[in-house]
Amino acid sequence: MDPHAALSEIAGLLERERSSRYKSRAFRVAADAVAGLTDAQLDDVAVLRRTKGIGESTLAVIVQARAGVVPDYLADLRTRAGVEQDSRLRGLLRGDLHAHSDWSDGLTSPALMAAGARELGHEYLALTDHSPRLRVAHGLSADRLRAQRDVVGGLGTDAFTMLWGIEVDILDDGELDQDAELLAQLDVVVASVHSKLRMDADAMTRRMVAAVAGGRVDVLGHVTGRLVEGARGMRPPSVFDAAAVFDACAAHGVAVEINSRPERQDPPEELIAIALAAGCLFSIDSDAHAPGQLSLLDHGARRAEDAGIPADRIVTTWSLPRLKEWIAGRRPRGA
Repeated sequence: MDPHAALSEIAGLLERERSSRYKSRAFRVAADAVAGLTDAQLDDVAVLRRTKGIGESTLAVIVQARAGVVPDYLADLRTRAGVEQDSRLRGLLRGDLHAHSDWSDGLTSPALMAAGARELGHEYLALTDHSPRLRVAHGLSADRLRAQRDVVGGLGTDAFTMLWGIEVDILDDGELDQDAELLAQLDVVVASVHSKLRMDADAMTRRMVAAVAGGRVDVLGHVTGRLVEGARGMRPPSVFDAAAVFDACAAHGVAVEINSRPERQDPPEELIAIALAAGCLFSIDSDAHAPGQLSLLDHGARRAEDAGIPADRIVTTWSLPRLKEWIAGRRPRGA
């Protein structure tokens, strides 16, 4: 087995199960370290021990891979990952409109996120790092967001497009946490509430409706902000008038996100039903913070399928030309 492939797969599986970022990063660093080594060096344990970025755990993986066996560490992770239940809808997804890189609070570069999306067969991926107010997540200033445009533009291939986007904070009054002219230039705008999640229901409703009705949002992200499992603990959902919010989404052509992270499972089933009845569009997104988390779309697809959402109302099943036509047609764009 190729050591680089084994180390990279381990990193991806650790990311998928939302393990420690330091653990997954150690395997990505080791994968980079072995990429330039010759076969002779890969078979010399003394050389490997002297190679920066290779520790005892990653060394054991390299040695077993060179011996022609699946490393124990990888075999254990594959077993823990299990086999996802088949989902017809998952096979129809063409892309993902919500993902982060190390420009904000993601774990890896935009280039590695793009590579992970291509490996999954995506036609497109939107890079949506955070906006300035979310300082704990190293949100992007207007200048940093503009600088990211050229980076994103250089990651496309004949079969894959990286979209320039943002996950912009919805401020207390419903305004968005980024320059309006800059938002108009982006390929994709995901808007989410990240602060004052326990706001009074009437105020939260006004806040979300104002953001949706402002004409600058494409996708309403993780609508309740809840957490139902995982290392970050539990968090109750925000309270708001779901019918009013989803009626606004339907009226203004804003897609409701089916967030695929298992710790979120957002929106809850009862809110998906309200959005479906309101006539909303949906976007199944990974909210990935590392390449291995892009495959979490499995979870979102399963929830959407169980909820009975028609595939044609899910914008991430659409081709890139149709997706771009939808975005261009529903709100003005800058040059």
